[in-house]
Amino acid sequence: MATDMEVGVNGCCKKGPGYASPLAAMSGPKESLIYVTCIYAGTGRGKPDYLATVDVDPNSPSYSKVIHRLPMPYEGDELHHSGWNSCSSCYEDPSAARRYLVLPSLISGRIYAVDTQKDPRAPSLYKVVQPDDVIQKTGLAFPHTAHCLASGEIMVSCLGDKDGNAEGNGFLLLDSDFNVKGRWEKPGHSPFFGYDFWYQPRHNTMISSTWGAPSAFTKGFNLEHVTNGLYGQHLHVYTWPGGEIKQTLDLGNTGLLPLEAMKLPSSPFATSRPEAIGYVGCALTSNMVRFFKNPDGSWGHEVAISVKPVKVQNWILPEMPGLITDFLISLDDRFLYLANWLHGDIRQYNIEDPANPKLTGQVFVGGVFQKGNAVLAEAEDGSTYQVDVPEIQVIRIENDVSITSIMLQQLVDIVKIVYVYPFVPNVVVDARAQCDINDLSYYFQGHQLRGGPQMIQLSLDGKRLYATNSLFSTWDRQFYPELIEKGGHMLQIDVDTEKGGLAVNPNFFVDFGAEPDGPSLAHEMRYPGGDCTSDIWI
Repeated sequence: MATDMEVGVNGCCKKGPGYASPLAAMSGPKESLIYVTCIYAGTGRGKPDYLATVDVDPNSPSYSKVIHRLPMPYEGDELHHSGWNSCSSCYEDPSAARRYLVLPSLISGRIYAVDTQKDPRAPSLYKVVQPDDVIQKTGLAFPHTAHCLASGEIMVSCLGDKDGNAEGNGFLLLDSDFNVKGRWEKPGHSPFFGYDFWYQPRHNTMISSTWGAPSAFTKGFNLEHVTNGLYGQHLHVYTWPGGEIKQTLDLGNTGLLPLEAMKLPSSPFATSRPEAIGYVGCALTSNMVRFFKNPDGSWGHEVAISVKPVKVQNWILPEMPGLITDFLISLDDRFLYLANWLHGDIRQYNIEDPANPKLTGQVFVGGVFQKGNAVLAEAEDGSTYQVDVPEIQVIRIENDVSITSIMLQQLVDIVKIVYVYPFVPNVVVDARAQCDINDLSYYFQGHQLRGGPQMIQLSLDGKRLYATNSLFSTWDRQFYPELIEKGGHMLQIDVDTEKGGLAVNPNFFVDFGAEPDGPSLAHEMRYPGGDCTSDIWI
């Protein structure tokens, strides 16, 4: 993707950073790079987390490869989510630039500012906000979600105090050079629990969601902690920019662990649909809850999508929730995508009728009850089954290797999904070559998909969906121990934006299990030019 400085002095639309509207963003340049937070914290490998730059340009010889790694200066951070110092909310400000990627560290409390402008392919560290400074000035710890504000400030949700108590959570404000300013919310208006947030000045509103107390979730998931009230089930409605809670929505038993609260959809505020609506993904109950503004100015909510639990054998509970851990909405507000981390599927819903989403696409790319695992799913008639998950097959052909077209076809016939790497023009087709098919076994690699889909990111045009599979190192170890041993990976899903539908792109697979310092975990993804989960239009 072309960055702001590649297209115009002050942004891709030659004003401030970003785009004038979500629909304008959909016409932006196709992505060519993506930044991925990669984690060694919690794996026992004794290495610092790092930011990976991945080449996503299919015409590039380094397509589907990590082309740069920026290690953090400390160990034990647990990089998690990421955001920008400036985005489309600053579009009207020609002095602003999308330059720094903000990386909060969930465990250590550090916040890194990474310069992506000097060399987008090889970002460099600009500044470190130390946790002692944050704690001393605000009492906040466990930073999670970062969003840029139109003022040039950066706002970061923090999930607790230094001891992991949820009562100490709130919102950190940094100035444009990442100096600690204080808390955003007014005294006495901290949420019950912290996690994600999304603001929309056109409605003078910010919505925040509630994960749980760091003292609980950092130890792994324990159902007793839910019973004991250490996890959330509320949405907080704040005045914007006032920082006062004006309403708290209790989602009840249908809304346990509301995580990604994103999103007041993008375009209703900029185009033909003026209503104030949004969705939140509730992980434990695996519901998508729609929240909306009533005529009297109050806010209501209802379950819009429900992922039914699956009866299982050989697991910790008799029923397994889908565990919706991430979702997003396309920039034209037509489609909602969600990831079921435990069930292993990614879903696409048409939300042109926001109250009645329709399932239009689904693909399994992992999960606890995929074939080859010990866990079995039970059908309604009592029979058991497991889910077929594609094995990404890669043929790596070096430039000096000759291969006949017949041999290539033989390889394609052997496996279901296959591609030639780096790309077909580099394969020397020689009809006279004599080589047994087994001689190419060195170049043939199979990749069994591990874990389940967790973080997802959509291209601006809505046609490509990227997915990683690490949730949080402690939870990875608990539910998918093979991720700790073998590392994470990144996939790309092709999206049908006309009729709906999802399909794994066999030409793309990034194996973070093959990293130079050992297998790492892959989490959040960001394009240099912004995306539907980072940019807010005001």
